Formats: sequence, C-alpha cells, structure tokens
Amino acid sequence: MRSRPDLCNKAPGFDKTHHLLAFAALTLPCAALYPKALLRVALAAAVFGAAIEVIQPYVGRQGEVADLIADVLGIGMGATLGLLLHCGCRTRTASRAIGS
Repeated sequence: MRSRPDLCNKAPGFDKTHHLLAFAALTLPCAALYPKALLRVALAAAVFGAAIEVIQPYVGRQGEVADLIADVLGIGMGATLGLLLHCGCRTRTASRAIGS
C-alpha cells in the first residue's frame, strides 16, 4: 500500500494549527474530568509529540521543532480550558446544591 502524503497537504488550515488543536483536544478532556492526572497526561502528550517528530524522518516525512512547539502550546491550551471547565462545573454544581 502506498502512502498518500498529498492528502495531508489538502487539509484546510495551517499545519501548526492542526498540531495545536489536536493536542488541545487530547488534553482538554483529562483536565476537565480528571485534573489530578493532568500533569502525567501533559507529560505523556509532550513525549508523544516529540516521538512523532523523531519518527517522521523514518517514514518519509520531516520532523520540525515548530511542530513540537505547537504540540506543547496545544497541551497548555487544552489543559487551561479543561481546568476552567472543571472549576466552572464544580462552582455551578456547588451553588445548585446550596440553593436546593
């Protein structure tokens, strides 16, 4: 089976945006639902992003430090938004319990 790198290039948007959004989507649910595990998940996601960049030259692609930076920024963005969701839901739930 032959690889189709031309399909990747046709995806709308900027490559770094895709990295940022993918890693934000990876960490946001953990931050929102399991914030105690967030540090471990963020570190694992960063290692995963680095591994992807290291492996790419072996599969006919080029690894970029800028991609790894976008991954780490996405991890930070997903973690921040997830923690905000977690705190917002807890506050809202607590105020409902008090009002009942």
